[in-house]
Amino acid sequence: MEVRKKVCVLEDDDDIREIIGFLLESEHYEVFAYPSVKDFTLGATAVMPDVFILDIMLPDGNGLDVCNEIKSNVRLSSIPVIMMSANYTENDVKTTCNAQDFIRKPFDIGDFVDRVALQLRH
Repeated sequence: MEVRKKVCVLEDDDDIREIIGFLLESEHYEVFAYPSVKDFTLGATAVMPDVFILDIMLPDGNGLDVCNEIKSNVRLSSIPVIMMSANYTENDVKTTCNAQDFIRKPFDIGDFVDRVALQLRH
């Protein structure tokens, strides 16, 4: 049996988190989704995923800070990070954290799946 790729998602919007989970599970990824920075911090580092997908504006923190924490952690720094936002631009993200990709919300479902797959191939 093939080992499934693991994806950790940090997204506070229940509907978006559910859609992302559904999309990625339909692509046969194992999805670990968290609604807050606190929950993410407790769970995601134990998972050791193949990619992180982080929303930026969160009720208890900022995804850009989480990205920087991931990239400064020796155990996690090589794992690709995809940032998502409706309020920030790709340039905002590039100047603030070392994410591998940026997806603008609302996102195109096909494009979203393709971008995750691209990061998982690297």
